[in-house]
Amino acid sequence: MVRSIQEGVLMSSSSSSTTSNSNDSDGSLSPSASTKSFVLNTLRPPITGAYKPLAVLSAHVGSVSSLALCGEFLLSASQGKDIIVWQQPDLKIFAKFGQGDGSVKALVSVGSKVFTAHQDSRIRVWKVSRRNSENAFRLVDTLPTTKDYLGKFMKQSNYVQTRRNHKRLWIEHADSISCLAVHAGIIYSGSWDKTLKVWRLSDLKCLESIKAHDDAINGLVAGDGRVYSASADGKVKIWGKEKRKQIESTSSSSSSLHVLKATLEGRAEVSVNSVVVSGDGNWVYGGGSDGFVMGWEKKEKEGDFEEWRLGFETRGHNMAVLCMCVVGEMVCSGSADKSIGLWRREVTGMLCKFGVIHGHEGPVKCLQASPNNVGAGFMLYSGGLDKSLRVWWVPKQDNLEEKKSSFKTLLMQKE
Repeated sequence: MVRSIQEGVLMSSSSSSTTSNSNDSDGSLSPSASTKSFVLNTLRPPITGAYKPLAVLSAHVGSVSSLALCGEFLLSASQGKDIIVWQQPDLKIFAKFGQGDGSVKALVSVGSKVFTAHQDSRIRVWKVSRRNSENAFRLVDTLPTTKDYLGKFMKQSNYVQTRRNHKRLWIEHADSISCLAVHAGIIYSGSWDKTLKVWRLSDLKCLESIKAHDDAINGLVAGDGRVYSASADGKVKIWGKEKRKQIESTSSSSSSLHVLKATLEGRAEVSVNSVVVSGDGNWVYGGGSDGFVMGWEKKEKEGDFEEWRLGFETRGHNMAVLCMCVVGEMVCSGSADKSIGLWRREVTGMLCKFGVIHGHEGPVKCLQASPNNVGAGFMLYSGGLDKSLRVWWVPKQDNLEEKKSSFKTLLMQKE
């Protein structure tokens, strides 16, 4: 069901700026006077502009858990096991697939394939064909593949202990797969089993299994030869490829392996639920379970290990940040407080919150922004635990600055 709704007004974010007041309604951690971290208030007065809520799409039987763009289609996955294909630009349902294959946690699209991660700890591969809607998305494989299993199951050294008296092949995830990322012919999967697995797109072979964190992995992003993992252990880790010359491993047939390049630490005892990276790769932004948004800045490289510093942390929401996405020099954050925060990236790399979008009736679980401009703005898609997918038009920051300047000029003329 598609329900059109009227234009909304971008809310001022001044009420959401960072404070050290211990009376916050959600009881989240407040910075102490002895804390040496960089806790910021809003860097400059928020700009108020207009956003347009374009549609509410209500067709899922469960909460919307993940979104992805696939050519002319928008894909939305649900905790109710279904994946819906929406035809753009009218956003009519083109097809449904994936029912009965376990609750869908994440999905990514690359070329003519769609990869879906499931609560049953498997990744399913779908072939995209636009010839007819009935069989447009056809299941072609499941990871790990049968070929991968047959090549490893008879060798004892290929088994790892996942819990007491229970072993699995290292190519298998032992718990729900929570996130996926794809880059340069590789697909990465992060799981609640604390591991990061590396798969080759060309033959779907598992190349590596990395014991990445001390707790569940919540988010992944990949780019520029790096993969960034965010975890409930409160850390973001950066992994990069290295030649295999002096690295010994029985769990890989690749000529290069991923090694730890840096560990970014945020607020104590706070889960990092999402992670994004700036276009130039010099800043990493994370969203915490206490509603704070953090930013780490890249410093000079020392040997094989990269040096990063915590550049800022600021309260972005009244409840946990669940998802984030980057659009040029803007960052969007979705929260359990049912709102979407809009941030602009300053020249320094720090983020300044300039507005809030309201509309969801439950926590905002996933965000997807279109890379293409629509007029002077972009399309933003949000999925929530209210089972709805919402579509917004958001003005780009330079357009908002022009509006603010014009408004000031008008006031001066009236005076």
